[in-house]
Amino acid sequence: MANIKVAGAALNQIPMHWENNLKNIQDAIVQAKSEEVKILCLPELCVTGYGCEDLFLSSWLPEKACSFLPGILPWTIDIAVTIGLPIRIDESTYNCIVVIKDQEIIGITAKQFLANDGVHYEPRWFMPWKAGKTIDYHFHGKTVLFGDLTYDLFGVHTGFEICEDAWHKDRPATRLRKKGIQLILNPSASHFAFGKSFTRERLVVDSSKKYSCYYIYANLLGNEAGRMIYDGEIVIAGHGRLMHFNKKLSFKDVNLITSDIDPMDMNPSAKFNSLPSEDKNDIFTQAESLALFDYLRKSHSKGFVLSLSGGADSSSCAILVAEMVRRSISEIGVEECLTKLHKVHLIEKVKALKIHEQIKAIVHDLLHCAYQGTVNSSVETLESAKELAMEIGAHFDHWNIDEEVKGYSAKIEQVLGRNLSWETDDLAMQNIQARTRSPIIWMLANIKNALLLVTSNRSEGDVGYATMDGDTSGSIAPIAAVDKHFILKWLVWAEKTLGYKSLGYVNNLNPTAELRPLERHQTDENDLMPYRVIVEIEKLAIRDRLSPKEVFEKLTFQKLEEQELLKAHIRKFYTLWCRNQWKRERTAPAFHLDDFNVDPRTWCRFPILSSGYLEELAELDDL
Repeated sequence: MANIKVAGAALNQIPMHWENNLKNIQDAIVQAKSEEVKILCLPELCVTGYGCEDLFLSSWLPEKACSFLPGILPWTIDIAVTIGLPIRIDESTYNCIVVIKDQEIIGITAKQFLANDGVHYEPRWFMPWKAGKTIDYHFHGKTVLFGDLTYDLFGVHTGFEICEDAWHKDRPATRLRKKGIQLILNPSASHFAFGKSFTRERLVVDSSKKYSCYYIYANLLGNEAGRMIYDGEIVIAGHGRLMHFNKKLSFKDVNLITSDIDPMDMNPSAKFNSLPSEDKNDIFTQAESLALFDYLRKSHSKGFVLSLSGGADSSSCAILVAEMVRRSISEIGVEECLTKLHKVHLIEKVKALKIHEQIKAIVHDLLHCAYQGTVNSSVETLESAKELAMEIGAHFDHWNIDEEVKGYSAKIEQVLGRNLSWETDDLAMQNIQARTRSPIIWMLANIKNALLLVTSNRSEGDVGYATMDGDTSGSIAPIAAVDKHFILKWLVWAEKTLGYKSLGYVNNLNPTAELRPLERHQTDENDLMPYRVIVEIEKLAIRDRLSPKEVFEKLTFQKLEEQELLKAHIRKFYTLWCRNQWKRERTAPAFHLDDFNVDPRTWCRFPILSSGYLEELAELDDL
């Protein structure tokens, strides 16, 4: 048969935002038809959004999602489209793909394998469909075949794997090949993680070779529901050859790519050897930029407020907001950027400016930074904060909180009948400074109807090195999923590669909370342990769930430090980890960026009360 044009489209959806979701579906279909596409693969659960969570347990949500299908049918003249939505049958809900061809529903395929690891919890909401099973489903006055199906789409024998389906040994593709399938479509909702693109590429390309077919993978796009980032990746392969892929992590609502295929040609030309290699620093910046952009616009907030200390963590948050503005303008233009961010009033003001002036003007409107100093703050961190805010264009204020700290301290001294001192009350005297900063910065965020950015990183989450209701206060924690060691290296990269010269100030500082008197020379690593050691311990203890003894045995070979010191650091890590689970339970929403994180809502569940590894830590004494 002659060539046929196929396509995949990534859509930036919002849970239960029917107008947004249906518009994106329609726009994708219109664009595909304008490019003479015959088969269009849209992402998993694109009608409802993937992140509806326990609302999938309701009966009304699947019913309402299905109610939109008759309105979609007229859009599909002379094209076949996959529509992802939940369908409820006999008190069970299934994750389904409705296949529409030329204004007619020709079948419904149900997902067979449900994701139930890491950040996924699908078996709570959906039932898996049994391989080989089909039923008659009565829908809008018609009987439609439902279940494990294949389709004739304009002469192309087509089957499905829905996201998790493709990652199992007994996957649908093993049976599809026996049926002589020519094309497999994979509508997905697969969250972003560092290095995941290479894994997906191998899956798609190797599957097309192993099952002797063409294969289209189409993912959701954007920060859909708050925590997960979907990269909107689309990969098209044929018989072991990579044919097309798109620019992922796009700021567009619809990101579509096409490819001409000849289903009878088992030796198509490969246009690419592999996906482009990724720089972790750059892909982190892009993922964060899109996540912040979507979180801001979808929450209908007016901007961000940041307690800018001049240190590494808060400086990274400020740079990420500036990059959010720069990268969104670069891809979708200033007018669309400001419209999406509900800042239409700025369009006339900035459109005549040069691009770097536009970025600074928009950042100034979106980001309000405040340096909240105490007697323990240094001139160096104030200078670092001020120079950074000036360079990116952020609104910057500076005030002192010593008077408020003294007021709180005086009241407690009166209650105790004695003076507070660093010798007897060190932790309390540190924490009151962090907590005193919280009410006023929250007040500013409330008045501006803005999101207060939390600056905690994953290393601090590991060991609880943050003051609850102090520096943990906020609406969103953009860097909580990455370790401090990475943040420090990323800031050096951002200074050199992205050109933020003001980062030279923070990159020359030794990370410190600046909560003790300056003459005590407080540093984060002296309080805890070297950040590179924390990173290695957490990989084994948290990601790989090893015991203290197993962690020590593995790290001994790396020769990070002297063995007795390593034992001490392992004891400290596990002890602080157990003691501070309650803090992790209360942290602000964070973006999932890596193959693991310490957010109990999305990846790592741990008891608030436990033995604290008492026996397991004691085993270190015998090594």
